[in-house]
Amino acid sequence: MEKFDPDMDLSSLPRAKWWGDHDYVVQHGGFWYMPQFIKPINRVINHFNPLPSDVILATFPKTGTTWLKSIIYSILNRPSKHRLAVEHPHDLVPFLEVQIFAHSDEPPELTAAPSGVRRIFGTHIPYQLLHETLDSCRSKVIYLTRNPKDTLISTWHFVNRRNNMRKTDQPWSLENANDVFCRQVMPWGPYYDHVIGYRELSLKRPENVMFVTYEEMMKDPHGYVKKLGDFLGCPFEGEDEVEEVVKNCSIKVLGNHNVNKSEESPTWIPLPYNAFFRKGIVGDHKNYLSDEAIQRIDTLTKERFHSLGFMYGI
Repeated sequence: MEKFDPDMDLSSLPRAKWWGDHDYVVQHGGFWYMPQFIKPINRVINHFNPLPSDVILATFPKTGTTWLKSIIYSILNRPSKHRLAVEHPHDLVPFLEVQIFAHSDEPPELTAAPSGVRRIFGTHIPYQLLHETLDSCRSKVIYLTRNPKDTLISTWHFVNRRNNMRKTDQPWSLENANDVFCRQVMPWGPYYDHVIGYRELSLKRPENVMFVTYEEMMKDPHGYVKKLGDFLGCPFEGEDEVEEVVKNCSIKVLGNHNVNKSEESPTWIPLPYNAFFRKGIVGDHKNYLSDEAIQRIDTLTKERFHSLGFMYGI
């Protein structure tokens, strides 16, 4: 397996501004990241050895990650699903690069798992960097994507929430956010390459990789919860069980739990827990983007998705 130096010299990597005068991203393996994530990403690539029973939730940021974590946790831990009312989804299903491998190559969480308990991890790392790990494992991988315009708007709100917390930062203008997205220098991007990588993997290995869209799941949550249960080898015995997961994991219900309304911040990110819950509706970009901005993104979507036969995003 190709190894990446966890202590690589970041000054040797291409860099670009993505907003403001001081916030920049560096390019690694064809993708852009905030500098603090390079070492943890390399640790995941070098040291993460998934078990056949593991479940890996891969997403581009702000595409429904928190919602998907809640659903998968509920499917795999039905006797313990009540924990979603008192623990945040990101604490129950940690990110490999942001939590698990943030400070150590082999943290205690990965040394063992209780008997009968399946480990669930989240990641924003693109397939193009994780391909050797994922190609050689038998874990179940679920990738969730979202309309690029709604992804942009959700990211814009999330970044400005961070800026409000820091108080010293100026707001990130929507015009600049749209430009950064279309120039494809957004953190964890390019968005289109991220999506395409996992989509192609799902076409090659459908028995291990499930590719779903946010819009499809929102339109038919009952049907997709059943599909996810079957894919994970945990089929439901009755429709009432499915409906209970759908109800308990709705964004409205999740957002009303005290833990998810909390202004407290976890140790792994300087943002309050409530920053991860907003509207979650399909088509929210229409309330923010101009016709010109929409056309610019749609043109890019046709070039990057439709040209490959993936008729999505418009």
